Amino acid sequence: MPQNVYDNPEFFQRYRDLRQNDTGLNGALEVPAFQKLLPSLVGLQILDLGCGFGEFARYGRSQGAAYVEAIDVSEKMVAEARSLTADDKINFMCRSIESHSPEIETFDLVTSSMALHYISDYKAVVQTVWRCLVQGGMFVFSVEHPSCTANPVGWIRDEDGTALHWPLDRYQSEGERRTSWFIEGVTKYHRTVETYVNTLIEQGFQLTHLGEPKPLDGHVSRRPWLLETLKRPPVLLLAAKKT
Repeated sequence: MPQNVYDNPEFFQRYRDLRQNDTGLNGALEVPAFQKLLPSLVGLQILDLGCGFGEFARYGRSQGAAYVEAIDVSEKMVAEARSLTADDKINFMCRSIESHSPEIETFDLVTSSMALHYISDYKAVVQTVWRCLVQGGMFVFSVEHPSCTANPVGWIRDEDGTALHWPLDRYQSEGERRTSWFIEGVTKYHRTVETYVNTLIEQGFQLTHLGEPKPLDGHVSRRPWLLETLKRPPVLLLAAKKT
């Protein structure tokens, strides 16, 4: 069964507070780097996997996209996205990434922001994306960096709470990891950078970017805790083209 932790009431409320107050890594680090990788969105047909509150769908339309199909497994997330959006060219759909079966060669761009580390069968998702992209279409996505998912124990800190290091262990042992994020028992799937990249290449994609983005200087000055992200990368960002 696809994981649906976002419909847990406590998790959902705490995640919504995080995003509404922009206190996480997304606005400071992941979103700016993600947007830099995108082609011109004017006139594009876009599929967004794991759309959350619909931020990217709305951004896509603001940049001229013709249509955005945005899916998420969480009923609460999709309901929130719909309540925040008034645009008949955005189609929010409540379904899992694993079960979604878009029509062949329908989309110019497929995106996914910090969602695919919740998916057990990454290869199947890559195959689905390949089939639904037109020739020359792009796949741009971010995941929690494998240096984090390998051994999700958190920072080792000194007595003052300063982050010293994040232990790296079991890196080559891919598979399920249980972690605590807002609630206990959140399931993520660890895979290596090699697996993320080579699965794309083996499918036929041409890798166009591999990024480990850093926070923008302005965000670091306002949120000094972001300096921790310079000790180990929190996000892996990949872009690939269907050739």
